[in-house]
Amino acid sequence: MENSEIAAVFEELSNLLKILQEDPKWQFKAAAYDRARRAIESYPARLEDVARDPNRKLTDIPGIGADLAKKIEELVTTGRLEYHQQQLAKVPKSLLELLQLQTVGPQKVRLFHQQLAVKNVDELESAAKAGRLRGLPGMSAKSEENILKAIEVFRRAAGRFRLDVAYETAEELSEFLHECKHVERVTASGSLRRGRETVGDLDLLVTGTDQPAIADHFVRHSRIAQILAKGEDKVSIKLDNDMQVDVRLLESESYGAALQYFTGSKEHNVALRERAHKLGLKLSEYGLFKGEKSVAGRTEEDVYEKLGMPWIPPELRENLGEIEAAEKGRLPSLIELADIKGDLQMHTTASDGHTSAEEMAAAAKKLGYRYILITDHSKAVTVANGLDEKRAVENIRRIHAARDKVKGIEIWAGTEVDILGDGRLDYPDSLLKQFDIVLASVHSRMTQPGEEMTARLLKALANPYVRILGHPTGRQILRRDPFNFDVEAVFAAARKYGVILELNGNPERLDLCDRHVKLARDKGMKIVISTDAHAPEHLQLMRYGVITARRGWMEKKDVINTLPPKQLLESLRTLPR
Repeated sequence: MENSEIAAVFEELSNLLKILQEDPKWQFKAAAYDRARRAIESYPARLEDVARDPNRKLTDIPGIGADLAKKIEELVTTGRLEYHQQQLAKVPKSLLELLQLQTVGPQKVRLFHQQLAVKNVDELESAAKAGRLRGLPGMSAKSEENILKAIEVFRRAAGRFRLDVAYETAEELSEFLHECKHVERVTASGSLRRGRETVGDLDLLVTGTDQPAIADHFVRHSRIAQILAKGEDKVSIKLDNDMQVDVRLLESESYGAALQYFTGSKEHNVALRERAHKLGLKLSEYGLFKGEKSVAGRTEEDVYEKLGMPWIPPELRENLGEIEAAEKGRLPSLIELADIKGDLQMHTTASDGHTSAEEMAAAAKKLGYRYILITDHSKAVTVANGLDEKRAVENIRRIHAARDKVKGIEIWAGTEVDILGDGRLDYPDSLLKQFDIVLASVHSRMTQPGEEMTARLLKALANPYVRILGHPTGRQILRRDPFNFDVEAVFAAARKYGVILELNGNPERLDLCDRHVKLARDKGMKIVISTDAHAPEHLQLMRYGVITARRGWMEKKDVINTLPPKQLLESLRTLPR
């Protein structure tokens, strides 16, 4: 059992305790499960290995006491937790779906269930449309409107999976396939290979020496919930998370053509087939043909070359100008993960992070980074243990002290200062000027009307100490839509004042999205790619930010944290104000 699965059980237990409120100590217990979940999510080793090792103790992990250690042992031994099952039996299973709605937490779920007998999303939607929510404590007509919007987002997300979920699933299944001695190559294609922010299903292309044996091996994977089809050259299954996976077994001669066919968007592939037709050729998943003779198919590069253009990176294959750029020799030299020299948003235990500045720096140094920016929250974000002015000054000193403890990497003292509802910043200028770099973000009043949100952002951008606008649109993928604001006006102001737009690489956000990244590039603006890391392992999320930047046609020169430390600081300090 993976740490993420154990953490998910503890999170669900915390929510159930908050919904039921039967236990006299429910608040204490719920808080304990929340603390344990956070500790488990950031723990570097597998808890199952710790639990089975007689020389190690689960209770040595911060946040894990004797009772929770026993529950973890029960989970890894039996695959389930009896106490968890007992709590689940007390509520309709569909009730927990409400927690996937933005703005709906356990207390509201309890309110809707107790007062209106709501048991699922459909019943909540009916109650909201009938105006029955606004009579409940703390609810208004605006609350009903926000919940209906959240339900709309929830329905759009049905059957979709975040990029990181698909990526990690593809890696897991690829490793399993490679355990079969007959497998030669495994490549994920489709929207995952293009780096789309969400994926509907997964396509794995496989070559090998014995296709029936490969198919027999694959269907033995432990996470398969249902086998949909199993033929000579294709296996389709549903995983335990309801993701469909198609494994296509290919001959080497057509591998490149199939990779091109199953990677490109529908529009990209139609454009290529039309191009092939004009050249007297026929393009399919089996190859590029002149009459009955194959002229390309073993590699993607061959297919594109025979169509008279260079190979087009997968992230660009959306028929948004990439074919015309390839024809003219103007394809961008896309940014690579190896180009990144530092991370400019992360959090420590000073606010809501899981480790110290020293630990974050050490982890970044292992990645080859030359600098990091610590950006703990300001006081307005109370849920994230935001720092008041006194604690912020103490944190600056703490970060400066960390520089003496971790050599070989620059550690800068920054802040993620909150942009308040009227556009003021959560810290006075007298404090802001003490930070090396100030990043400003919105964390509240996210449903403001467009004109108000635009004015709010414009006022914040005009502050002379703001250098980076964090997660500019506020979206959460499959959970919350972007703010309503005038994107053109905000981008123009950022350019005017020399404020860099952040591409937040956390796959829950990917904010800026690829379209906004491309818009920034087209306007000659630079961006920074950050991870918003709250633990050392979160630094690895940079790859998703880089993928999104590539989808926005960004090159190394367009991303400021590809610069060495001195040059980066000098460029920020000399930007127009």
